[in-house]
Amino acid sequence: MSDTVRNTLADIPKGADIPKGWPFEEARKVALRLAASGKPTALFETGYGPSGLPHIGTFGEVARTTWVRNAFSEISGLPSRLLAFSDDMDGLRKVPDNIPNRDRLTPYLGQPLTRIPDPFGTHDSFGAHNNARLRAFLDSFGFEYEFASSSEYYKTGRFDAALIRVLECYDAVMAATLPTLRAERQATYSPILPIHPHTGIVMQVPMQHVDPAAGSVTWQDPASGERFETSVKAGACKLQWKADWAMRWFALSVDYEMSGKDLADSVKLSGRICRILGGQPPQGMTYELFLDQHGQKISKSKGNGLSVEDWLTYAPNESLAQFMYNQPQRAKRLYFDVIPRAVDEYVANTTALLHDARSEDARSEDAGSETAPPAAAAQASDRRTNPAWHIHAGRSPDHAGSPISFGMLLNLASVVNADSPDILWGFIRRYVPGASPETQPFLHRLVSHAIAYYRDFVRPAKHYRDPDPMERAALEDLATTLATLPDTAAETIQNAVFAVGKRHPFPDLRSWFACLYQVLLGQSEGPRFGGFVALYGIAETIALIHAALARRADAA
Repeated sequence: MSDTVRNTLADIPKGADIPKGWPFEEARKVALRLAASGKPTALFETGYGPSGLPHIGTFGEVARTTWVRNAFSEISGLPSRLLAFSDDMDGLRKVPDNIPNRDRLTPYLGQPLTRIPDPFGTHDSFGAHNNARLRAFLDSFGFEYEFASSSEYYKTGRFDAALIRVLECYDAVMAATLPTLRAERQATYSPILPIHPHTGIVMQVPMQHVDPAAGSVTWQDPASGERFETSVKAGACKLQWKADWAMRWFALSVDYEMSGKDLADSVKLSGRICRILGGQPPQGMTYELFLDQHGQKISKSKGNGLSVEDWLTYAPNESLAQFMYNQPQRAKRLYFDVIPRAVDEYVANTTALLHDARSEDARSEDAGSETAPPAAAAQASDRRTNPAWHIHAGRSPDHAGSPISFGMLLNLASVVNADSPDILWGFIRRYVPGASPETQPFLHRLVSHAIAYYRDFVRPAKHYRDPDPMERAALEDLATTLATLPDTAAETIQNAVFAVGKRHPFPDLRSWFACLYQVLLGQSEGPRFGGFVALYGIAETIALIHAALARRADAA
């Protein structure tokens, strides 16, 4: 690293000249770390256990790490790498339920994942199959990363020097680890896990002798009583996962890795082991875990989670990124009801980002003109504080956003009972002249998602209630008022709706809008009503009101 760059990093004061937002706060830690170490390139890492398929947590960790990495590049100007590391040398503890030919894998329990046949029949091993799924998963979201295989790193000797260092520090590593274990585990624990030369099983047995000079360990097979001396090099041994994590940080000089709250104690222990080896643990952030709609921890065995496939059925992938961006250090409920809000947050942030980009371009042109005020270029808002800036890696989105919110589309689908995009597009073209799937590609995506979400979640839960006499009078007033409006602008309509509510003895305007949603739309919440009427149409809304009032009259 040049002295100029080092001085630039060292001069980054806390909070000064750094855009707001948690990715930049994390990036500053990495920048200061490199200023102290003199490294020319930052290494970011994420981990993956390939005994199962990549899931929504995998997406969240890689996305969040990517945002910190991009923020680091933005404030430091230094290059960086992201290593997606697969722990594919771990022993298979149990056969997953969601694979074919499960019985074929039972004889391989305990063996490294990359030595187990692929039950899907597509790759050389079960580990290789899941690694391929991970890469395809990350590629589908456009992440920039380097894939790393634990088996490859061990077998090719990339960890040999670090493994010898573990042997040299064996007693200190044991002293740090044993107090964290239960008594029965202490009796059999070793950070070194030799691969059995006959069975191929990853052995969890105590070491009888450790020889750093020879680079080997001596241990005994508890079943046969046979004694073995095994080299720690070239993949003949691996490390227990907490020691393995620490060794990897040490061997690769990892600068940043985040992890979930459930691993907080493991991070502390691995950090201590890394220091024992002579390394410096990476900077990192502890993110909170997801909860279900009842506030309970999400569990694969309970099946109370939400998969990436589920989310992408009902919303675009950018909205999932928006959900992951929001407050990562707070527990969030992850279930279907959060999807519409995440979509509309993304739509709003993208609209603001595109507006700021256009304003910035205009200011740049003004700043170059002879009549521009001197401070024109300094008046720009910082787009880097917008989550959409991070979601799109500091670039403008490849679409123009959406002139209609997702919530509005859901309500339109609900009213017209839409089962195809064409039904919604008929209303959209009237609201946005010239709009089409070709001119509004992102809106086109939202329309398809809205129909799917309406079909599976909104329609089954619809429940219309009848208005009471006071609400009936207010609805009749609204129908009459809408018929007299001079124009159909959303703001004009919204003001008229407010005025009608104030003319009737509702406890507050919230009660008036609850009446509109429950009586007219059959749901407890809804969109900004003026915008909905502008999209659906005044005549259509008046007819909707009359139909609701007639429904009550027919029932009487």
